[in-house]
Amino acid sequence: MQVSMTVNGQQRTDEVEPRMLLAHHLRDNLGLTATNIGCDSTSCGACTVIVDGLTVKSCTVLALQAEGSEVTTLEGLSTDGELHPVQAAFRSEHGLQCGFCTSGMVMAAVGVLADNPNPTDREVREGLEGNLCRCTGYHNIVQAVLKAAESGPAAGQVPSSKQEVSA
Repeated sequence: MQVSMTVNGQQRTDEVEPRMLLAHHLRDNLGLTATNIGCDSTSCGACTVIVDGLTVKSCTVLALQAEGSEVTTLEGLSTDGELHPVQAAFRSEHGLQCGFCTSGMVMAAVGVLADNPNPTDREVREGLEGNLCRCTGYHNIVQAVLKAAESGPAAGQVPSSKQEVSA
């Protein structure tokens, strides 16, 4: 079946199996490998992406369910070589260790900051609750989200997806 969606600002129309998960479509068909697959059951959050402004775990969303949607992955956060405020904060605050969960954590953090641009430590922890990190004690991740919040409302926004794509 055909599915059309805007991914990281580019309109895409692709053939997919009806049972294909969005996570597999992003990784296998579109080559967007920052979307990690860790559990296929929404337990870890490594596959978190933003669909129509909402964070979703793409391992439990069918690609066909994203028909007509705007999807943003980690690869779509930076603009003109500049890191998104959340990416920059994760870097400066050492909010990662092995890196496997990082893309999902960053995307979830953008969602947290979209909902609450000035969260407390506790609100960040609650907002990231569905994303697991097996390496860190979460302290630096929480500090990164709080640092990103200092940059203002841009930390909770994704770049505009209305871009022309030339062939």
